[in-house]
Amino acid sequence: MAEATLGGSTEAISATELAEIGLRFEVDGEIATITLDRPERRNAQTFATWSALTRIGDNLPDQVRVVVVRGEGPSFSAGIDLRMFTPEGVPGQGSFGTVAGLGDAAFEQAVAQAQRGFLWLRRPGIVSIAAVQGHAIGAGFQLALSCDLRIVAEDVMFCMKEPALGLVPDLTGTKPLVDIVGVPRAIEICLTARTVGAQEAFRLGLAELVVPGEELPQAVRDLAAALLSTNRDAATATKRLLQGAPGRTLEEQAAAERAEQAVRIRALFASS
Repeated sequence: MAEATLGGSTEAISATELAEIGLRFEVDGEIATITLDRPERRNAQTFATWSALTRIGDNLPDQVRVVVVRGEGPSFSAGIDLRMFTPEGVPGQGSFGTVAGLGDAAFEQAVAQAQRGFLWLRRPGIVSIAAVQGHAIGAGFQLALSCDLRIVAEDVMFCMKEPALGLVPDLTGTKPLVDIVGVPRAIEICLTARTVGAQEAFRLGLAELVVPGEELPQAVRDLAAALLSTNRDAATATKRLLQGAPGRTLEEQAAAERAEQAVRIRALFASS
C-alpha cells in the first residue's frame, strides 16, 4: 500500500504534511484509505483536518472506486478538538473565537470550505465506507454519516454532541441522519446528545453491519472486494439513480432509470 502525495486542482499535500495534521492517506489499487491518526486525542478534528480532507477529495486518483475512512486506535473520532473552544485555540489554526469575528461572507465561506471535506465522499463515482469503532462523537458521527456505508464494531458509540456544546451539526450530517432515521428520531438523538450503541445503530439503519472489533478490518476488506466486483460505470449510474430517488416522484424516477439505461445499453453494445 503506497502513501500518496496529492496534487492537481489544489495545492499538493504530502504524506508528511498529512502526518503533521493527524491523517494518513494510502492507495492500494482501486481502494483508498483515509486514517484519522491522532489516537492520543481520540482522533479529534480541527480546521486543518477538514482542509486536508477537502484536498484529498479534490485530488483523489482516478482509479479509486472505494474510499475507506477509519480511525487509528480505540476511537473513530471523538469530534471537535476542544482546544478550538479556548481563546488560544489549536496552535497555528486559531479557534472558534477567531471564526466568530469574521464577517458574514467570510464566515459562510469558512464553513462551506469545511463542509467540502465531507461532501465529496458522496460522489456517484466512488463508494465510501466508514469503519467505525469506539467513539464517533459530533464531527466524528458526521464523518461516518458522510460515507455511503458504515460497518461498526460492537463497542461503537455514536453521539451528536454539538447541541450540548451550544452549536448545531454543520458538517453535512443532519441530512443523512434525517434520511436514515426520520425527523422525530433525529430530533431526539441530537437534542438529548445521547449515545447510540451498535445494536441500536443497526436497528435504525445507521450501520449496515455490526462485527466484533477484531473483525472490523476484514469485514471492510470483504465489502470493498464485493463492491469492486461490479462494473464501474454501472455502479456509478446506479448510485446516481439511488441518490436522486428520494427527491423524485415514481414517474420521475422511472424516467431517470430510462435515461441511465439508454447510456448503459448503448455503451455495452456500441460495437455490435
